[in-house]
Amino acid sequence: MHIHNLSLKNSILNTFVSEIRNIHVQKDKMRFRRNIERIGEILGYEMSQLLNYKTTTVEAPLGYCDMDTIDNDIVLCSILRAGIPLHNGLLNYFDAAENAFISAYRHHVHNSESFEIVVEYASCPSLTNKTLILADPMLATGQSMVSAFNALKPYGLPKEIHLVSVIGATEGIAYVNKHFDASTNLWIAAIDETLNDAGYIIPGLGDVGDLAFGEKLQK
Repeated sequence: MHIHNLSLKNSILNTFVSEIRNIHVQKDKMRFRRNIERIGEILGYEMSQLLNYKTTTVEAPLGYCDMDTIDNDIVLCSILRAGIPLHNGLLNYFDAAENAFISAYRHHVHNSESFEIVVEYASCPSLTNKTLILADPMLATGQSMVSAFNALKPYGLPKEIHLVSVIGATEGIAYVNKHFDASTNLWIAAIDETLNDAGYIIPGLGDVGDLAFGEKLQK
């Protein structure tokens, strides 16, 4: 797997990441969502440099010009609900993409720290010979990303796969690396070293879904 860690060079991206980590800035949910969205835009821009292009003739007001434009059939898939702001950021740049959504959550048996990933819902167009962008803002253990991809397999075999995350842990990245083809690209804004006993990234930023949309409703 090819890992593109954008935090290795300084850019405005680091400012957005610092703000979503900041417990005082996090209190503004709209700003939190918008920063995740902006991070998605930057990751999408960087990713776009590896996509395929074709020359298209454009009619301008004073003549014609040849432009190189994206030639990928893209399906953008996000894991609900935390993935929605990241999805929106990527969709701002890949506005012609088809869209897919996966519902996945951690199921803790008997309230223990151990858990399994449960996928309850998937909506996806055909992936056959297309470019799949699979987005999950927090790549902690990596199990959600792998479970989501497994749930997408009945929809066809993509031509290429790009994984997109905001923050990941080294353990989760290693886990994902074992389950995806070597040609897969991972685009990520920051990488933290460790997980706590409950499988959350340290220092991370907390629960993205809760910070963006409020605490989960109890069943």
